[in-house]
Parts: sequence; structure tokens; C-alpha cells
Amino acid sequence: MATEHFSTRYQDLDTWPSLDVLSAFYEGQLSAVAAVRPSLPAIAAAAEEAVPRLRRGGRLVYAGAGTSGRIGVQDGTELPPTFNWPDDRVVYLIAGGEGAIMQAVENAEDSVEDGIAGIRENNIGPDDVVIGVAASGGTPFTIAALKEAAARGAQTIGISNNPDTRLLKVCSHPILADTGEEVIAGSTRMKAGTAQKVILNLLSTLIMVRMDRVYRGLMVNMRATNAKLRRRSEIMVMQITDCDEATATDAILEAGGDLKTAVLIAMGASPAEAQSALERHDSNLRKALADLPKTS
Repeated sequence: MATEHFSTRYQDLDTWPSLDVLSAFYEGQLSAVAAVRPSLPAIAAAAEEAVPRLRRGGRLVYAGAGTSGRIGVQDGTELPPTFNWPDDRVVYLIAGGEGAIMQAVENAEDSVEDGIAGIRENNIGPDDVVIGVAASGGTPFTIAALKEAAARGAQTIGISNNPDTRLLKVCSHPILADTGEEVIAGSTRMKAGTAQKVILNLLSTLIMVRMDRVYRGLMVNMRATNAKLRRRSEIMVMQITDCDEATATDAILEAGGDLKTAVLIAMGASPAEAQSALERHDSNLRKALADLPKTS
């Protein structure tokens, strides 16, 4: 596996000046991001298939071990506050259990049984989207989870940093970021981990865009849980509707904090009319705005 290869270029790395070491790390990070570009069509295809499943109430499921599992958790936990994605529709299958998020669990990644059990215990089915992440592409836990999920009709997405691996062969949507050898041999928290995070960022954010949780590049489904975010909500309403601050504040209050409803209220709709418009258009703000009665 390329991610495990030893590079003679870096064999004396520990004797280099600190700035030179950092330069090598930095170049590796840039190459990791560049390695994602060829996978963009695969990411787009995976997102497009995921959306109808998720519209039917499906869940996003992240499966992985070690660094890859933790990166999946990082991506998933950011979706509820950023896009108001329901907390109960994100599932984490981490080799070794929740404790492995903070501390390594020996041999957990080798357990086929645990990978299968995680899928079965969460009753994964046809509406669910399972994302398996493994730098090596050979992690037994993650491969077993994807295989079991596929057998149950779920969409399976595999993310790996090595080509022609089992992980990429057992899933319906293989995504490869061939990051090659690491500056520190086998330290896949570096280049491989960076590429995985980029891919997950792109994939989950595109899914949220296609789920109508973004409008004009704004997080219109955001949870305003603190003063900073409440202020951001007011600014977004003003940006979208071109209203003044007082109107935006009043609209948000009338909407009970729901930003999309507040936008429609600021545009002249009553709370009931706003909610009805959003319901008619499956919470698509652009379509709901177009559906508002035109005023002279």
C-alpha cells in the first residue's frame, strides 16, 4: 500500500531544520488536496443518489476505525448545527465503540463481527446512506459494515487512499484519493486524513445543498443557538430580503427562530402563509419565495 511506503526522500527528516520539516509537511498537505480533484465526479454521483434516500427519511451513517472513524465523526457532528440536520439521523459506527473516538482501542479495526453488528443493531435499510472511510482500503471492520449495509439495500460509499482495495470493491460508490506515500511512513493522519476530510466536507455539504438547506450560499437551515448565530440570522434575513434590521428581528421572532419562515414573513407573508409555502415546496426557500403573491 502506497500509504505505508517508506520514502528515502525523508529518511533524514529528523535531522532537518524545523522550517524544512514543516515545508515537507505543507507540501504533503497541498498534494493531498490536489489528489481529491479526480474524485469529484464520483463524489457528485454519490451525493445525487443519496438525496432521494435521505428525503424518504434515511440516515447518514459513518463507519470507520482510528483516524478515519474520528474524521467521520467530525464531519457528521457538524451537520446538525450548520444545516439543522436531525441528530437522530446521523449514526456513527466506530471500531471499538464510542470510547475509541478519544482513545485507541487495540485490534478493534480487525473485528468483522463488530462491523456487521453495528449495521444490524442500527437496523440499517434501503433509505440509509453508509459512508465507510479507510485510508488503507483494507480495514476489516469497515469493509464488513459496508458489505452488510449493501446486503440490506443501503447506499454504500467507500473512501480510500489506496487504489484497487477491497473497500472500493464492496461499495456502490467508490471514492479514491490516491495520496501516495506519507512524509512519515504510515502516518495516515497526515496526507490521507486531510484528503478524507476534504472528501467528506464536499460530499456532506453537497448533500445539504441538494436537500435545500442552503440558499444563495447562505446557511438558511442553521440552528441559531448563541448570540453570534442569532445575529448572523438577522443579517441573512436582511441580505435575502433587503429589509431593515428591525423588520428582520421581528420576522425571526414571529417565525419562532426558523430562518426560512422569517425570510418569507419579512417579504410580506403571514406566518401561516410562510409555513404553507414551505410545505408546498418541501422546504425549498427559492421555490417558496417565487410562490409568494406579487405586491405592487
